[in-house]
Amino acid sequence: QVQLVESGGGSVQAGGSLRLSCAASGYTYSRSRIGWFRQAPGKEREGVAVIYTGGGTYYSDSVKGRFTISQDNAKNTVYLQMNSLAPEDTAMYYCAAARAWRSSDYAFHQVYYNYWGQGTQVTVSS
Repeated sequence: QVQLVESGGGSVQAGGSLRLSCAASGYTYSRSRIGWFRQAPGKEREGVAVIYTGGGTYYSDSVKGRFTISQDNAKNTVYLQMNSLAPEDTAMYYCAAARAWRSSDYAFHQVYYNYWGQGTQVTVSS
């Protein structure tokens, strides 16, 4: 059974940094991807960043240059380093894992992600 557990959220001031972690257990797909998504109050959930098992990455325009997604295969953990945080980054952040690889055209198509974590809250104050 696949389980994804997010951690690392919290409250920071604008300009600060946080690193989120997504620990995956039971997830052994050799050619797939794990993504970070977020949902702000009153808004739809949106894609933030995706990392493929080969190491390729994909970012939304809103976080490009500020956020970095990475993975530690030995620890089965995916990280999201968030720098230069702004109040508009405030949201619940979720990691999600897919069973199959798809091109970056589908990076943020949530229907193709099979497993989701419970989320970790990030709050950025001005």
